[in-house]
Amino acid sequence: MIIKFLGTVCLLAATVFSAFAQKIGKVDRPIDLVSTLVGTQSTYFLSSGNTYPAIAMPWGMNFWSPQTGKMGDGWMYTYTAEKIRGIKQTHQPSPWMNDYGQFSIMAMVDNKTFDQDKRASYFSHKAEQAKPHYYSVYLADYDTKVEVTPTERASYFRFTFPKTDAAYVLLDAFDKGSMVEVIPQQQKIVGYSTKNSGGVPDNFKNYFVLQFDRPLAAIATFADSSLKDGRYLVKADHVGALVGFKTAKAGEQVLVKVASSFISSAQAELNLNELAGVSFDAQVKKGEERWNQELSRIQIEGGTIDQMRIFYSCLYRSLLFPRMFYEIDAQGQVQHYSPYNGEVRPGYMFTDTGFWDTFRSLFPFLNLMYPDVNEKIQEGLANAYREGGWLPEWASPGYRNIMVGNNSASIVADAWVKGVHSKDIETLYEALKKGANQEGPMTAVGRAGASYYNELGYVPYDVKIHENVARSLEYAYDDFTIYQLAKALNKPQADQDFYKQRSFNYQKLFDPASGLMRGKLKNGNWAHPFNPYKWGDAFTEGNSWHYSWSVFQDVEGLAKLMGGHQAMEIKLDSIFHLPPVFDDSYYGFPIHEIREMQIANMGQYAHGNQPIQHMIYLYNHVGAPWKAQYWLRETMNRMYSPNPDGYCGDEDNGQTSAWYVFSAMGFYPVTPATDEYVLGSPIFDKVTIHLANGKKILLETNDNSDENRYIQRLRINGKNYSKNYIKHSELMKGAHLRFDMGSSPNKQRGTLKSDLPYSLSLAEEK
Repeated sequence: MIIKFLGTVCLLAATVFSAFAQKIGKVDRPIDLVSTLVGTQSTYFLSSGNTYPAIAMPWGMNFWSPQTGKMGDGWMYTYTAEKIRGIKQTHQPSPWMNDYGQFSIMAMVDNKTFDQDKRASYFSHKAEQAKPHYYSVYLADYDTKVEVTPTERASYFRFTFPKTDAAYVLLDAFDKGSMVEVIPQQQKIVGYSTKNSGGVPDNFKNYFVLQFDRPLAAIATFADSSLKDGRYLVKADHVGALVGFKTAKAGEQVLVKVASSFISSAQAELNLNELAGVSFDAQVKKGEERWNQELSRIQIEGGTIDQMRIFYSCLYRSLLFPRMFYEIDAQGQVQHYSPYNGEVRPGYMFTDTGFWDTFRSLFPFLNLMYPDVNEKIQEGLANAYREGGWLPEWASPGYRNIMVGNNSASIVADAWVKGVHSKDIETLYEALKKGANQEGPMTAVGRAGASYYNELGYVPYDVKIHENVARSLEYAYDDFTIYQLAKALNKPQADQDFYKQRSFNYQKLFDPASGLMRGKLKNGNWAHPFNPYKWGDAFTEGNSWHYSWSVFQDVEGLAKLMGGHQAMEIKLDSIFHLPPVFDDSYYGFPIHEIREMQIANMGQYAHGNQPIQHMIYLYNHVGAPWKAQYWLRETMNRMYSPNPDGYCGDEDNGQTSAWYVFSAMGFYPVTPATDEYVLGSPIFDKVTIHLANGKKILLETNDNSDENRYIQRLRINGKNYSKNYIKHSELMKGAHLRFDMGSSPNKQRGTLKSDLPYSLSLAEEK
């Protein structure tokens, strides 16, 4: 694989050897550095990403994946599996959410069966190619090669069979209500699948069409447990079709074009036009070019092979979600099936993202690199509000009742503040105000405990609303983002003051005795007993040590509560020095996030989950940026790899990947809905960012290595720069950042009050 990789690399200068590893120059084909298998070595009890090898176009409506798990298993592909059951169309955002709109295609020889165990074939990763735009695998039991390459709503299959009179292609429409019809005179299979895991209206269907390139020599369909020859149409709980071919010689190929639609069978036929007049190999080339185009928007030079592979594999995952949930009609107009009311409506729709995860870095990344995409996403959010009455917080494809917070506010406000100006902003502002002050139709929509929060400024521990501290802290941050948006839109001063005042509500849950956030009773007393190592309960998938840093909007205010900058710096240090002990009594067993923290050997730092992922950057807020530089390098070095176990927890729809992309470049959006990024420690010698507006950001480092991880000096556009942050608005004009790196901390840089990043308390002082 390394030989193949080196063939794709163009060295701009002689190879440079550091004390630790060989560095690589400019890469012409970044797609060759992407591994779609990173994170696939995961289980229910321990996540190394909980990903699958998505075969897809960027933000494509339909993904495809090899299927090693059984029908309905959220772990559809695990790296350690020995057999493949099919190639599955999937819309799954994570195994915890599971899938919808799914069906599977499988090739077989001399094995006329639909049973998912009996049809499975042994395979080897040595005979598997997994790329974003192309997947192939050798099915050893059938001496057959399967290949697939996608468009946004369609895909092309190529099956290479041995010589046989019994080559089969199986279409499994899955259970919970499905239909198939074989139309031999058109060499076609049509039908629909309804299998889902929630979040859909009653009329939900995924309509599909398979177009073969040759006559069907044999036809059978199955319904539930019965396979019948010569039956062309069947509708039942679990149905599928099995069509046969005779191949006159080894290596003969059968080609199938596949498309689907959430709107109708006719629309599925229209979506098949994405492959009109295109050969299989031509589509592979088109997909490769598209991915290379997107990946090349960020060009990196002067990193190790592994660093480059991690970076581009993370960048690939940052360009998958949220997925398109819209289609193009016969007149070329954008339309969508609404997962909120079951109607077909005009306009954009996106789905399969949880804002609790992705508000932190994935959406800020889109605002930096793909504002045009996020503008469409913003229109889709406005459509979701019009069609369902609320903004989603976790959509898959419609409202899902999981996670906490009201972080759609951050998604909307950060976009506007960063210059993504949606035509629907007034509708979105109305939606944010509604969601910020009312309980929704389910606990994860609107604000659970809104009446308590509105009255007390927090959700009490003793009112039977779980994860109350986590909710309260996130509500306060979300109020801040609404304040920022209200200010940017020049809304009435009453609106601005109201949400600004509520931005300080985090103070009400700070316990001076422990120096941490803590549950509080309705009467204002602290909840007892208090164990800062207890996961869950008042917190979400974490403990007080993790969540006490969730004051994105006012780190300076948090520092004052903790006793000042030095006291907060010591508290930050403690995260890494404390043992990874835990109390799992709320769950009754150690959930996978607990285990991932325990085995990471980084104390209480739990990078495998979102609440603490910004915490290292907070050293910049207390005038100790060199500590952030040290621990960021440790995290990038130890918590990421380009291998199947390459993440240290759930990847979560681009969030954990976007964290790496930002951090490897040397800056990170600690406080979305502000104009700032906080500086870290860039790992590459050179990064060229091609912005959508045609401008470039050039980041260069001198004497950079793993040992030389500390910033000695930074110049921006030729001028010395001492601050611990950079402004988004300045970067968007084009910028040249030059970092001088060294092996010892520069403890004079970034220590003044004027060097500190944004905090609401500091902003008030100005």
